[in-house]
Amino acid sequence: MSETTQLSLPVLPLPTGVVLPGMVITIAVESEEAAAAVDAAGDEGRLLIVPQVDGRHARVGTVATIESRGSLPSGVPALVVRATQRAQLRVASPQSNKVLWLNAVAVQPEVTERARELGVELRAALRVLLEERGGPRLAEVLRGIEGPDALADAVGWWPELSQERKVELLETIDVEERVEKVLGWVREALVETEVADRIRSEVSEKLDRTQREFVLRQQLEAIRKELGETGDAETEGTAEWYRAQLAERELPEHVRAAAEREIDRLERAGEQSPEHGWIATWLDTVLGLPWTERSEDRLDLERARAVLDADHTGLDEVKDRIVEELAIRKLRAERARSEEPTDHDGGTAEGTPTEGTPTEDASDEDTRARHGTILTLVGPPGVGKTSVGESIARALGRRFVRVALGGVRDEAEIRGHRRTYVGAQPGRIVRAISEAGTMNPVVLLDEIDKVGNDFRGDPSAALLEVLDPAQNHSFRDHYLELELDLSEVIFLATANQLETIAPPLLDRMEVVALDGYTEDEKVEIARDHLVRRQLRRAGLREEEVRFTDEALRRIVRDHTREPGVRSLERAIAKVLRKVATKVATSRDAAGELAEPVVVDVDAVPELLGRARFHRTDLADRVAVPGVAAGLAVTGAGGDVLFVEATALPADDPSGERSSLKVTGQLGDVMKESASIALSYVRSHREQLGVPEGADRRHVHVHFPAGAIPKDGPSAGITMTTALVSLFTGRPVRPKVAMTGEVTLQGRVLPIGGVKQKLLAAHRLGLTEVILPARNEADLDDVPDAVRDELTVHLVDDVADVVRLALEPAADGSAVAAA
Repeated sequence: MSETTQLSLPVLPLPTGVVLPGMVITIAVESEEAAAAVDAAGDEGRLLIVPQVDGRHARVGTVATIESRGSLPSGVPALVVRATQRAQLRVASPQSNKVLWLNAVAVQPEVTERARELGVELRAALRVLLEERGGPRLAEVLRGIEGPDALADAVGWWPELSQERKVELLETIDVEERVEKVLGWVREALVETEVADRIRSEVSEKLDRTQREFVLRQQLEAIRKELGETGDAETEGTAEWYRAQLAERELPEHVRAAAEREIDRLERAGEQSPEHGWIATWLDTVLGLPWTERSEDRLDLERARAVLDADHTGLDEVKDRIVEELAIRKLRAERARSEEPTDHDGGTAEGTPTEGTPTEDASDEDTRARHGTILTLVGPPGVGKTSVGESIARALGRRFVRVALGGVRDEAEIRGHRRTYVGAQPGRIVRAISEAGTMNPVVLLDEIDKVGNDFRGDPSAALLEVLDPAQNHSFRDHYLELELDLSEVIFLATANQLETIAPPLLDRMEVVALDGYTEDEKVEIARDHLVRRQLRRAGLREEEVRFTDEALRRIVRDHTREPGVRSLERAIAKVLRKVATKVATSRDAAGELAEPVVVDVDAVPELLGRARFHRTDLADRVAVPGVAAGLAVTGAGGDVLFVEATALPADDPSGERSSLKVTGQLGDVMKESASIALSYVRSHREQLGVPEGADRRHVHVHFPAGAIPKDGPSAGITMTTALVSLFTGRPVRPKVAMTGEVTLQGRVLPIGGVKQKLLAAHRLGLTEVILPARNEADLDDVPDAVRDELTVHLVDDVADVVRLALEPAADGSAVAAA
């Protein structure tokens, strides 16, 4: 039984530390509450010392007697107290003069026989702990302690005992429970000491003092061993771990054999050998590739077309090509299933193919839909080449990966580094397959026309194997040195122009031209796609802003002049930024607009400013003789190219008689075309109506926008027309543009880029275009809306070009006055 005594004592709060019975300690009296409690103790000098835990008082305090009073060296008042017994706290007595009085029950618990037995065990355990860790203060305290209760309380001097456990020790009144609890803590400490000693012992046996990394690895190994992670297969990066990973993976036989050889090498190499890290990295790369993972194609043609139409307006040629590809795969899969041999009557016996039934070898290529698809989307910026790749992947149900090739000059970027190099890694193709997680993703090779070459090799040459369906089933990356089957990958390449792509590489591609959008298509794209996207970016809701089609058409016509829609989207974003400002400042208290903001045709100048482009520019440019408008294709799409010609007196001292000067940063082909044009005009002077002597002057032909490089033969008839206009004094008709190559005999030869050139003519408000007759078939690619608004003249002789392009002579004849 426990003995109890009712007490009412002033409380001395203890913010830190715990005072247990039997302790004699010094306490600094720093707070006013502590000083008041000491004064309230009076001559009797009895206090109730209560530790504080998380801002509250503990449930049990310690009755203590003040032995002496004084000051610390710092001058702070202090007192020496002796703790005598525990006291369970009851209710608080009235408080006065900042002193908290508490009613408490002082207890003297009974010491049972079981408590004494546990005390003997506790003393032995403490003795072992003191020998292992040392602790002179605790050892000194234990010398004069006999009872198990006092022995358990003496552990409160242990510096490694946490504050929480000290409070728990104070609050445990029952002696048997208290000793058992302390014994458990001492045993934990002994186990920790034993583990630490064992780790130090195992580490010290293998210690290499010159390598810190080695020390850390050995300590980690020992710790894992104590945690039960003793198997090598559980330690990542070891040979056994890689063998376990290899056993779980389904891999081609040649890959498995190569991986097993490398694992054997890894096992022989020491962990400190550089080769260990190189082999481990190679194994991680090989095991990270999806050798047997494939996406299942969605062969629903109507769904695929619906997905493509929802994501992009126009682009019918590329959409048709993808639907055709799906149709082929669907037919191949259906025919393969229907031609499978059967075992029932009328079929074939196992292993005995009959006549008319293909063997496995003969039908393998026919039954597996694993033929490669390589499309190259060529067109000006902003027409949706990159985004259409994501739509194709979504329509097919395949993963999508983009590989940026712009500015790549190192062959190793495509084919990977050889493993002999430090920091070697696989090429971008292998990394794309790893990122996709399947062997049949849609891989977009972006900006393939901007691949360069230097002393590090030619990436275009490395792409030959990747983009060749006859070879890419066994593509070998220099880093992997394993055959990788790329035949199921759909490769989509994008380019702005074909001229900079190496001819052998271009020969392996199926080119699909994305030549730009008409005005109507741009309005539709803006209404269905661009406005919605920019509304989200501007933080606006669709019901708050409404664009009229006339406003969108005015933005297209007056503020953009491009084949794509990037400038159009920037213009719409600018409009919506101004609208967002208006919406943010004109909402009611509920945050709603009284009525939606309508962007109509009259609001465009206010929101975007004055028009940037005017369709009257062309008429002003060709108003004088010697200026003609040609059509050209650049990296930014189709464009109108002006040719200006002027003549200087024959006796001009700057050059020889009848010289030709051509400027405008031109290539050799264009310079040759200028010489051909002048020679033709001079040799057919009378037929063209050129006055005698007008062509025997110094001629200067200039192409404005001189900072832009220009080349190609398609400006031949334009330069010829400009020279005839100069020599005859007949200006070119203001709404006419032309394109075609000229020969010395005056023949007009076909050119490329007809669709882009006619779209450019339509954008600038031209009404008549002169084309070579042999380009008539290319008109089928031009949208009907454009062809209906353009008058296309097909010619095969330069004389017809001059007749159609020039204004009549002043006297009404074909020959102007000299």
